[in-house]
Amino acid sequence: RFERGVDPAFTLEGLEHAVRMIVDHAGGEASQVIQAGAVPNTERAFKLDVERVKSLVGMDIPERMQRSTLTDLGFRLEGDMAHVPSWRPDVMGEADLVEEVARMASLTKLVGKPFARVDLGVPKPVLSLSQTREQTARRMIAALGYNECVTYSFIDRKSAEMFGGGADETMLSNPISSEMSHMRPSLLPGLLQAAARNQARGIYDMALFEVGPVWHGGEPEDQETLACGILVGHTGPKDVHGTRRAVDIYDAKADVEAVLQAIGAPSKVQFQRGLSDWWHPGRSARMALGKTSLAGFGEVHPKILAALDVKGPVVAFAVHTKNIPVPKSKSATRPALNISDLQAVERDFAFVVDQSVEAITLVNAAKGADKVLIDDVRVFDEFSGGSLAAGLKSLAVTVRLQPKDATLKDADIEAVAEKIVEKVTKATGGSLRG
Repeated sequence: RFERGVDPAFTLEGLEHAVRMIVDHAGGEASQVIQAGAVPNTERAFKLDVERVKSLVGMDIPERMQRSTLTDLGFRLEGDMAHVPSWRPDVMGEADLVEEVARMASLTKLVGKPFARVDLGVPKPVLSLSQTREQTARRMIAALGYNECVTYSFIDRKSAEMFGGGADETMLSNPISSEMSHMRPSLLPGLLQAAARNQARGIYDMALFEVGPVWHGGEPEDQETLACGILVGHTGPKDVHGTRRAVDIYDAKADVEAVLQAIGAPSKVQFQRGLSDWWHPGRSARMALGKTSLAGFGEVHPKILAALDVKGPVVAFAVHTKNIPVPKSKSATRPALNISDLQAVERDFAFVVDQSVEAITLVNAAKGADKVLIDDVRVFDEFSGGSLAAGLKSLAVTVRLQPKDATLKDADIEAVAEKIVEKVTKATGGSLRG
């Protein structure tokens, strides 16, 4: 009753009026008043500064008129202090006193005046680094062809538990409905539910994204902002050339790399396994710098799609904007393009390794052989069977050497090649294929 602004001091007086009307018009005899609890203390007072009317509103109102106006409105003045009546819960500060005086004097008397010009040069940016990253990520994902969604920050307990949430710390004390009982631990539930609604209306191919906050607990530090996107169905409509195909992990990988590049993430990151349970265990990866996760991408687990009634395939990505390291250079200007005029050299290597060895392990080992000369390492072939023993496979890579100071000689190339074989053999336990 009182949260809507009803005067708490008028309760007894209003009761007397109501009882009098009942007795006068319906007869009967009134009982004694029964009062439970105490009347809330609404007593508060604020200083009346007559000079603030001119500084805040721009109107020159005499002090006598200001005091008279507040008195007529029910305020009790004691010196410079104005005591607020109990029926005015909206008055919560000195500026509200100024507003009362100005509106009674009529705001139509205000005269527009231009601001005094102050030449301070180029203004400083008003957006923080996190706000700039969120804005850049939003524009980049939209440029990639995604449609932006704005979903509720509340989801049901079952959906929250699928994505690592659903704890009591994130439960709302007064939810709108049972389907909005918890703060979302991820943006994917809302995007997948939006995809399910579209599929129910005959739209099966879509690209959706959202940039917004998620909650992993009940403390302020448990909140973070994610940039998530999903690709559902196929890459396009059917055509006579047969170019239509189902979306796959590499579509999500290309998009998340574009987003990370746009918001200033380092180009050299590590690809790791071990994402959460709502990702496909064999078709997903984490992009990280050491132990700091920058993003995750891959296929959404089939059990999640079945639970949310989404028809696959569905690939997704999630970028942790706060984990992107701050660039060392504060300038927004791009550095000068540095291109070597010396010819690059490429060499191919094939290694026989155990089936359990991941290609990224081999690539990282090869890159570490010489961080100055080695510009890129790419896997171009994987082979198993044939003359290879059971449990073994062959991984072939191309190593690109880019000299900086002088053209490479055969001895220089052979020295780097020996280091590559040594590093890969030590890291994978494999051997150079004959």
